[in-house]
Amino acid sequence: MKQRNCRLLSLLISCLCYSFVQASPGRAKDQVELYVTTQDKKQDLKNIRIDARVQKDVATTIVLDPQIRFQQMDGFGAAITGSTCYNLMQMQKKDRQRFLNETFNPRKGFGHSYIRISIGCSDFSLSEYTCCDEEGLEHFALQNEEVHYVLPVLKEILKINPDIKILGSPWTSPRWMKVNNLVDLLSFNSWTSGQLNPRYYTDYAKYFVKWIRAFEENGVKIYAITPQNEPLNRKNSASLFMGWMEQRDFVKSLGAEIASAGLQTKIYAFDHNYNYDNMKDQQGYPLHIYADTLASKYLAGAAYHNYGGKREELLRIHAARPDKGLLFTETSIGTWNKGQDFALRLIEDMEEVGLGTVNNWCSGVMVWNLMLDSDRGPWREGGCKTCYGAVDIDRKNYKSISRNSHYYVISHLSAVVKPGATRIGTKAVAADGLIHAGFQNSDDTMALVLLNKTAMEKIITISDQRTQFTYTVPPKSVVSYRWD
Repeated sequence: MKQRNCRLLSLLISCLCYSFVQASPGRAKDQVELYVTTQDKKQDLKNIRIDARVQKDVATTIVLDPQIRFQQMDGFGAAITGSTCYNLMQMQKKDRQRFLNETFNPRKGFGHSYIRISIGCSDFSLSEYTCCDEEGLEHFALQNEEVHYVLPVLKEILKINPDIKILGSPWTSPRWMKVNNLVDLLSFNSWTSGQLNPRYYTDYAKYFVKWIRAFEENGVKIYAITPQNEPLNRKNSASLFMGWMEQRDFVKSLGAEIASAGLQTKIYAFDHNYNYDNMKDQQGYPLHIYADTLASKYLAGAAYHNYGGKREELLRIHAARPDKGLLFTETSIGTWNKGQDFALRLIEDMEEVGLGTVNNWCSGVMVWNLMLDSDRGPWREGGCKTCYGAVDIDRKNYKSISRNSHYYVISHLSAVVKPGATRIGTKAVAADGLIHAGFQNSDDTMALVLLNKTAMEKIITISDQRTQFTYTVPPKSVVSYRWD
């Protein structure tokens, strides 16, 4: 009996030990999970592990301090445009599933966690349309692009990552709601430019609610919206001018309709460039809207792009209204910025788009098209013909994929910084040429994303209050770390 009891006790201890190890799949308590990408791709975003060992006499140190806390992170991702969905649906199902798992699976992939879609068409859609092109909201309906491309792709992504956040942005209102200006109020039957007729503020707000409901009925929850993509850009292939005074007044109707419908969808103002397209009367756009108590009540924060101006504007807006959030919702690579020069773009984009936005209070970071084809499309006349995707797929076979800098930027962040993480304080010593951000995930794991801009390898000791380890960072590289 005594021998049998000993065997049972031994078995129980073994089960407890097994349960402890499985609590953190694939990563032991004394190991660090990391991803490395070098400028020459000799190290290429592979998941590796190292023992948490410390090398003596290392001058460069980075210490994470969980007691200093900044913004909570919503996630990282890219836009799932009509063009992106079209390209994905041309792939063989097994190839598409492989790519989507690599991109969105939070455990076996990089775990991209935030995506942006258009409300109606964008400049990367297969045609010009809204969901109500015939006058009267009774004619509202999802269109071919949503039904046959966007929704099928979103449903596949949600099977892989059910917690993914989705942001919707319109490029234009229905044309029957447009006028030439707010003085003459003449009908403006054009996809490009025009302004929203104030008499349709309530109808257009109801249009948003119908769109959110239509996606919900298809199993797709909309986490957030912006009232207008690039509201100061009249020249996009589908566009609507909406100055801050117009958006202030429209947000009151939009917020009221969303609240009346019982929806929890967040609203982010602006959704355009740091420099407000150099319009003097539009500087500080979201701050003017926040000054209106009623409009401000409905806004979670403001969203920005980086096609003009400097990211320091994020700090100014945060300092003025620290109670409001910030999102970075669009940036693109293309022929104009040597978008397929990986050695150049990896370093510049991680500094500007990845770490630059996060360190300036953005809780979410999204780049433009997730996938374009090898001819930079499909695109429409009037849209961007010079943009590359975060990845580009060979149009000849819809199989071969080239991963560009933006895919790496988002993947490095999303692989180790999970939704709900908090950016925390760091203290760096002898860290010239190193840019970084530190985080504490909601499961209490720690994360650090690091850019080495220099042409020299850097031996760095990284520590928090409980763990310390040394790692040799390759020259011109990005390294993401996560540890228990």
